[in-house]
Amino acid sequence: MNTVRTVLLMTLLTVVLVAAGGIFGGQTGALLALVFAGVMNLGSYWFSDKIVIKMYRGREITSGVLHEVVSELCQRNNLTMPKVYIIPQSTPNAFATGRNPQHAVVAATEGILQILSREELMGVMAHEMSHVRHRDILIGSVAATIAGAVTYLAHMAQWAAIFGIGGDDDDNPVALIAMAILAPIAAVLVQTAVSRSREYEADKGGAKLCGNPHYLASALQKLEMANRQRPMPKASEATAHMFIVNPLSGKGVTSLFSTHPPVEERIRRLESMTVI
Repeated sequence: MNTVRTVLLMTLLTVVLVAAGGIFGGQTGALLALVFAGVMNLGSYWFSDKIVIKMYRGREITSGVLHEVVSELCQRNNLTMPKVYIIPQSTPNAFATGRNPQHAVVAATEGILQILSREELMGVMAHEMSHVRHRDILIGSVAATIAGAVTYLAHMAQWAAIFGIGGDDDDNPVALIAMAILAPIAAVLVQTAVSRSREYEADKGGAKLCGNPHYLASALQKLEMANRQRPMPKASEATAHMFIVNPLSGKGVTSLFSTHPPVEERIRRLESMTVI
């Protein structure tokens, strides 16, 4: 169902782009915005492993408990072994990146090794390997490209309405500006929903990879509590969606735009699964 939901959400995101293109810039404007957004996100997608690791000062490891856990998961499930990195952060968290399973990276902070048991760590890394297996970095990049194109079109429409550039004489500039505000919000909300659906799918896939959903459920409980008490310093909004739990502290209205589903619901779904 999560896969079907992702397809439906991506379709909806495309519909928003087509509609915004027709209203704001026509076919040419929509195509230019899509190409511009695509070029920017393609660079981020292709070099995501190098960019994110450098941003968080990651150090590659070839031994130790984290490497052993990832290696065991890969051998057990016949997966390609990714590069494994340690992030020098005391806040416990983890993420996966890379354009495909052959160029994948999984990383965990130093803090996660201090609070999780081996079984819980296996649940977390199985979640990250599930992201790699399902090529969620690619899905997220496509969603970001379409949402970015809608945003560029909206900016073009705002300036056109303000300065009266282009458009028909019957166009209402107030209505145009209103649509220019609402369209990117709708695109971001759909993009966020895509990200949330992939998190649920990675939880489910991770539970299957490690063989016990309670490993990840227990780990999520600890990680959420630790991140609330000690949020990750200098965490970037651009990379927050990659982490297993949101490293940013967002509450109230901002939670609507969170790329992560509520941890309580994730735990509930995991605990409702039978031991695999």
